[in-house]
Amino acid sequence: MSDTSKPSWATRTLAAQALGHIDAATQAVVPPIHVSTTYIRDPDNQYRTGNIYARPDNETVREAEAIIAMLEGAKVAMVLGSGMSAATAVFLSLAPGDHVVAPEVMYWGLRNWLINEGRHWGLDVELVDTSSLDALRAAVRPGKTRLVWLETPSNPLWTITDIRAAADIAHAAGARLAVDSTVATPLLTRPLALGADIVMHSATKYLNGHSDVIAGALAASQDDDFWKRIKRTRATLGQILGPLETYMLIRGMRTLDLRVRAACANAMELALRLSNHAQVAQVLYPGLPSHPGHDVALRQMTGGFGGMLSIRVRGGEAAAIATAAGVTLWKRATSLGGVESLIEHRASIEGAGSPCPPDLLRLSAGVEEVEDLFADLDRALRAAG
Repeated sequence: MSDTSKPSWATRTLAAQALGHIDAATQAVVPPIHVSTTYIRDPDNQYRTGNIYARPDNETVREAEAIIAMLEGAKVAMVLGSGMSAATAVFLSLAPGDHVVAPEVMYWGLRNWLINEGRHWGLDVELVDTSSLDALRAAVRPGKTRLVWLETPSNPLWTITDIRAAADIAHAAGARLAVDSTVATPLLTRPLALGADIVMHSATKYLNGHSDVIAGALAASQDDDFWKRIKRTRATLGQILGPLETYMLIRGMRTLDLRVRAACANAMELALRLSNHAQVAQVLYPGLPSHPGHDVALRQMTGGFGGMLSIRVRGGEAAAIATAAGVTLWKRATSLGGVESLIEHRASIEGAGSPCPPDLLRLSAGVEEVEDLFADLDRALRAAG
């Protein structure tokens, strides 16, 4: 494994150099891809290399996990086959009957899973407005709640939850705190440093950043019994990430700092301009002083407020859909965090029961020239107006 004990190197430097790994056999500056599915036993039938079978054991996977642990300031990390597999691995490591608290507004796929499959598994799921500490405090049951799950900024309204305060509430009740920090990325927020126990990423998004890998990641402050259960869940359910995809994830993380900085700058500029647009009723972006969570975001996000924003179109649902249909540079597609800018009418995707307003468009700002991005959106908004 790479030497991660380089305290004089900045995080962006370590990420850019994939922890400074040099392959011992070839002196290559790019980590190799290990694709073997099985490993030779020692003559006495032991596995002293630590590698038994590729489902739980792969050096390329360990390389990616070391980078993620470094980025998050974590004791341990693991990569999984998708963001959903990362999130569900945590919930499936709980026991039937355990009480969990999660946000009312969050990634729609996980919200649906909790309501349907999570409850079928036997979890006692309670959805609340976690941005309200009073609502969170009222929902948590001392001695009963086992997990509080946050997403901040939360998709697609980009509400902010105070991680440090939520950690205090969870821990006082004997619960763990897990944070989906996909949108913030470890460059903008380190939940573990704010008191969280586990941080989750849909690594498909910003960590990889090129819309060509499906992956998930978890990192934790402690290698405790619960973390070991999550690892067993990953292994026994086969929630693994293949070595080729892991290699691509490592490659993506090497430019994480550059991409996130560019996306944050573009999102901030777009939010400011769109706030004064005649066809826009509201801009949802935590970087704006008008955002309800702005003050908390200032405390727990450093270096930017993320590359995601949403707009509510003044002409309502029809105008919002027409705007999305009218862009040419922005791409109408699901997902976020790639180098290309994406636009989506979320209510159409989420369907019945969605808390997403029908006039809302979700925007993932990429790394293109912001003047081009604004001009394309401005033209589409005016045409739909």
